[in-house]
Formats: sequence, C-alpha cells, structure tokens
Amino acid sequence: MKVIEYYILRRAVTIFGAALAWVLVIAWTTQVLNRVDFVSGGGQSAAAFFQIASLLLVPIIPIVIPFAIGIAVAQTLATMNQDSELVVISAAGSPRSTVVRPMLLLAIMASIASFAINNTLEPYARQALRSSLANVNADIITSVAQEGVFYKISDDLFVQISKRLPQGQLAGIFVADTRDKEAKYIYHAQRGATVDREGQSILVLEDGILQRQTSGGNVSTVQFDSYSLDLSQFQQGIPNVPTLHPKDHYLPYLLNPDPRDRFNLSNPQLFRAELHMRLSEWLYPIVFALIGLAVAGDARSFREARLHPMVTALGIGLLVRWAGFYSGGAAETNPFFSFMLYAIPVGMSAICIWFIATSRPMELPSAWTEKLMNKVQRDRERLERFGTWLARLFGFERKQA
Repeated sequence: MKVIEYYILRRAVTIFGAALAWVLVIAWTTQVLNRVDFVSGGGQSAAAFFQIASLLLVPIIPIVIPFAIGIAVAQTLATMNQDSELVVISAAGSPRSTVVRPMLLLAIMASIASFAINNTLEPYARQALRSSLANVNADIITSVAQEGVFYKISDDLFVQISKRLPQGQLAGIFVADTRDKEAKYIYHAQRGATVDREGQSILVLEDGILQRQTSGGNVSTVQFDSYSLDLSQFQQGIPNVPTLHPKDHYLPYLLNPDPRDRFNLSNPQLFRAELHMRLSEWLYPIVFALIGLAVAGDARSFREARLHPMVTALGIGLLVRWAGFYSGGAAETNPFFSFMLYAIPVGMSAICIWFIATSRPMELPSAWTEKLMNKVQRDRERLERFGTWLARLFGFERKQA
C-alpha cells in the first residue's frame, strides 16, 4: 500500500471508529430504555441489568456498521477536498484508485466483521438474552410478586399469589397460561413453593386443579396432588424445549432447520427469509462505501452550491437501507422479496460503480440544490427575525455596541 493510501485509510478508520462509537451509544440507549421498566419491575440487581444491556448491544452493531462506514468515507473525502488534498492527488497524476482502494479495503473489513457478528455473536446474544429475561420472570414469582396482585410475565402468561407463608411457602396460586395457541391452561393450587432444580426455577404446585381448554372449545379438568411448572423456560406448549425464533439460530441451523420446529411447521418462509437476510446484510458496508465514493470522491471547488457530501451520502444510504429492511419484512410472507434482498445492494453498488467509473458526482441537480439552499437561508432569516422579535417582546433586546 502506498503512503498516500495508508494516510487516507488511517483518516477514514479514525472517523469510522468515532462514528461507530457515537451511533452505537445512541442506538443502545434507546434499546436499554425499553427494558428498564421490565428489569426494575423484576427487582433485579444492577449486575443483571447491565448483563441484559450488554446483550442488547450485540444485535445493533451490524445495523450501525454501514452507517459508520458511510459517515467515515463521506467525511474523510469531503475534508480532503476542502483542504485541496484531492486536487493535489489528482494533479500529481495518481489514478483514482488511490482514493478508492483504501476506502474499499475498510469497507471489506467491516463487511467481514458484520457477517461474523451476524452469524456468531448475535445468535448467541439473542439466546442468552432470552434466558436472562426468562430468569427475570422466574424471580418475579420467587421474591417480587405482591399478595393479591396479577403479574404479567409475558403477553400470554399471568400469575397471582394470594398469600405468602413462612419459609418461602406460597398460598392461593393462580396461573393463566395461553402461550400455546392450540390450548389454554389454568392452574389453581392451594399451596406451592419455588425451588431451584439443576439451575432452573421450578414452581411446585400442591393440591390444585389444572383446567385445559383446546382451540376447538373442549374443556378438561385434572385434579393433582403435586405439579411442577417450569417458569424459567419460555416454551410454547412443547415441554422442556425453549422457543427460539429464526433470528436466534446460527447459520448452519438456518441452512438445515429441524422439520419439527414449530416456526418451520407453521411458516417455513420465516427461515428462508432469515437465511437470505443473513447472506445479504453483510454487503451494506460495501454499498455505503461506494455511495460515499460516488458522492464525495471527486475533486471539486467547495465554493459550488451543493449539499454537504455526508448529508447526501447518508440520505441515499437511508433510502437504500430502508428498502432492505422493508424487503426483509416482506420476505417472511412473499418469496419474491427474498430476491430483492440481494437485488437492492447489488443494484445500488452497480449504480455507484458507474458514477465512479465515469467521474460523475452522485448528487442532486444544481438547480434543485440552489432552490433548497435558498429555502434554508430564508427559513434561517425568518427564525432570526422571530428570535429578535421575542427578545424585544420580553425586554431582552441586545445592547448596541
């Protein structure tokens, strides 16, 4: 690698690291805030909260990486153009590949990292997160649930305890479980207790009744002396088998899913859609890098009226990424969109390569840019006049020098 290429790569890597860190912090904060009430309502410790928060961070990384690449490429090239470095590189007779090669090298490394995270760390984090949240549900029964209050463990699981007895005993236990769409279960026991068995939280019910209602309306009632209910397992009517969604599985399982998997039985397209998303999402760091090169890779006068290259690059990138997300959701029901998952990044890459090869900047027409900038300028002047009027109204008018 040439010295100038190493210089460009070093600048891009620095901006990429800073952009990735800041965007991750913002995205991670929004995810954590969605779980604060759930974890705090379960009476969990700070260590449990940060464990769940760290697991929430992993699935966000592959989504954020393309945007960090787009910011790094566009900002690096825009700064170099403003400092006349791109002009000097071009005047020195260096080919355009001098600028393109380090950016693509960074994008390829980011794509490899994105693919590895998507297919190794993310499934592990999702499975661990489900286990952690399930333990929170079990802890609600163990130590948090108040007497006579219904607790919502999940959307289809409710628990009530009438009274707490000495030595961890419970009285008047009511459990409504409708997680299995084929049957609904109602448990009512006179006594009970929570015990740990092989690392799992078990709710032992004594002297109670189990009522089962099928989807056809048939009702059966069973009286039991003792019954064990494993609340730490997030199962859906299949005993001792955790329910894992297609996103929770590793790539080999998606390539050859279990025929008995309930998602595979009800909608095999879910696994196909997730498989195609895993095999296509790693392309987006390269796509965003090509967009940045097509927008800001040419040496131009910064006196020209045009939007900042980073604004243009991120605007195009957001549109492309939205199309990818939309196709991923639609592919769960329509196989045609599985093809679109590949067509969108490949097609956008081809368009960007054409712009780069023909030395044409990818941006709005000059007339549109001038109208947009004039409108922004007028809005700014109106805002300044409004601020001056407010200052006069409340007696805060600036003193004349």
